[in-house]
Amino acid sequence: MAAVDQDNPLLKDFDFPPFDCVTADHVRPGVRALLKKVEDELVQLESSLEPSWPKLVEPLEKMTDRLQVVWGAVNHLKAVKDTQELRAAIEEIQPEKVKFELKLGQSKPIYNAFKAIRESSDWDKLSDAQKRIVESQIKEAVLNGVSLEDDKRDQFNKIEQELVKLSEKFGEHVLDATKKFEKLITEKKDIEGLPSTALGLGAQTAVSKGHENATAEDGPWVITLDAPSFMSVMQHAKNRSLRKEVYLAYITRASSGELDNTEIINQILKLRLEKAKLLGYNNYAEVSMATKMATVAKAEELLEKIRAASWDAAVKDMEELKQFAKDQGAPEADDLTHWDTTFWSERLRESKYEINEEELRPYFSLPKVMDGLFSLAKMLFGVTVESADGLAPVWNSDVKFYCVKDSSGSPIAYFYFDPYSRPSEKRGGAWMDEVVARSRVLSRDGASPRLPVAHMVCNQMPPVGDKPSLMTFHEVETVFHEFGHALQHMLTKQDEGLVAGIRGIEWDAVELPSQFMENWCYHRDTLMSIAKHYETGETLPEDIYLKLLAARTYRAGSLSLRQIRFASLDLELHSRYVPGGSESIYDVDQRVSQKTQVIPPLPEDRFLCGFSHIFAGGYAAGYYSYKWAEVLSADAFSAFEDAGLNDIKAVKETGQKFRETILALGGGKAPLDVFVNFRGREPSPEPLLRHNGLLAVSV
Repeated sequence: MAAVDQDNPLLKDFDFPPFDCVTADHVRPGVRALLKKVEDELVQLESSLEPSWPKLVEPLEKMTDRLQVVWGAVNHLKAVKDTQELRAAIEEIQPEKVKFELKLGQSKPIYNAFKAIRESSDWDKLSDAQKRIVESQIKEAVLNGVSLEDDKRDQFNKIEQELVKLSEKFGEHVLDATKKFEKLITEKKDIEGLPSTALGLGAQTAVSKGHENATAEDGPWVITLDAPSFMSVMQHAKNRSLRKEVYLAYITRASSGELDNTEIINQILKLRLEKAKLLGYNNYAEVSMATKMATVAKAEELLEKIRAASWDAAVKDMEELKQFAKDQGAPEADDLTHWDTTFWSERLRESKYEINEEELRPYFSLPKVMDGLFSLAKMLFGVTVESADGLAPVWNSDVKFYCVKDSSGSPIAYFYFDPYSRPSEKRGGAWMDEVVARSRVLSRDGASPRLPVAHMVCNQMPPVGDKPSLMTFHEVETVFHEFGHALQHMLTKQDEGLVAGIRGIEWDAVELPSQFMENWCYHRDTLMSIAKHYETGETLPEDIYLKLLAARTYRAGSLSLRQIRFASLDLELHSRYVPGGSESIYDVDQRVSQKTQVIPPLPEDRFLCGFSHIFAGGYAAGYYSYKWAEVLSADAFSAFEDAGLNDIKAVKETGQKFRETILALGGGKAPLDVFVNFRGREPSPEPLLRHNGLLAVSV
């Protein structure tokens, strides 16, 4: 056994995880050996701890870090390079890991030691960040069930184990259901309207499925439910029955047969409610809000304010769309439904602003977009991003690795970037995650803090043939968004590892830097620096830039309501919904949608079965965070507008201030205080409504 351990890459000391050589076979023995080690360390700590920083917090951080890094690496591989073997290994070992986390989270000696620090005469000598760590550890312990009596604690632990298992299954079902759908098209007329990039992708997918002679020009083409393929059909396919078929497949993903998530959702909601009651709360939304900036009432109040401001605009959007379809002689004009709105919205956008998302793709090639993004980071925050491919092992040859340096040229962070969609093994969407956090205690050289490392993952159109990845404007915004998260993780100046970077930040504030970065996509100098034609090098024409700007608020009411539907549905399911009662989860969706969707969802809509954010991600009773943080981010960007976006000196000064507050302080200070430090006042929703062109109709 020892020999196996010696050779296990997960157990070696590494600066960067050995992503190139970890296999499913390493997971069980590697994680088990690590769990044994930390369990011994926990026993040791409980018997020798004192309520002081060096004797409690430092050993605790060291103990939990290694497990976090290794488990993070294993789960990352599951998200980007999924295999049956890896799934099985994680499924088998996960209960053992959860068991340890519960043991740690419910440790009375550790809990009491933190309380003793809180009550000691040394309390005032601690830094703000240290105080935040102590208070959050006490709160987390209570939410982990530390105060529960034996039988209740056993019940709580059973629930936690079950919830982890159910979430894992939920995500697997969504991936498998997405993968399962393939639509082979052999006739060119059936696919009319699809742009050349989508035809190229469809043919490339067909080749990978065994149609080795497929070409973009003559087919055959394979359509999938993966975002680049699905969206191109919804936006561009003239064939209405194809749009309908693909749309229905998409909204019923993972809702039937062995991949049905309905019962899993019911179980998750039932168990979350039981957990909340055990902890003395009325519902799970209250548990969720215990560690957030908002309260249930404040979140609902904000959602209602934005819903009211968006409704009339969304109704107007729909009327305009119907009229336009009628003017174009569309037979479906009086009966526009879900599989028509995206298609006709694109046609109306083209007619209104003379902008075609597809025709813009050649101006947004991934290498140029990244160069422009890095130039912006240099101007705003004084950091340089350099390619460091080869320094760290990667899981796929498309993955890029970068080093971030400060103005003196010293490395301060690293990150991986995995840009393209790989439907057979990689989950959809885009995300940022941490690999390791900045930390004084976990210094690699005994002198300077360990540097933070981040992941950025997207799912955009891969390069087709010898063309680079050509992006839609939306994909450009997504890269800026994820880079905003990464910056907060990487530019942190916080040395206490437990609150460095994105750690310890209230969940409803974490989207602030990401959504803030999206605003720069509309900033003339920034956009012109990235929008260069990949063949001719020509810059995006000025008139197109102005049209992009004008189109920014296009359908803002409708898009806003879409997010409000998701956020309201999430809160409703976690606060007022009674699992197993007379109303089903789908009834709740229909009810919420009456107020949040101009065309209510179809009776067979099973969107919830694919709502991974709240059933397989961290957004349970927290999806409202996107809107909450959007208020913060729009207001933060308005500081740059106030300073003058064309005044480079003022922009740099404001950027420096943003870096020293929002990007530097991590979870070491309450997010509202951090915001006030930057902005000089509390946040206001006005800039968000103004940016979305919704102020005129707001009450």
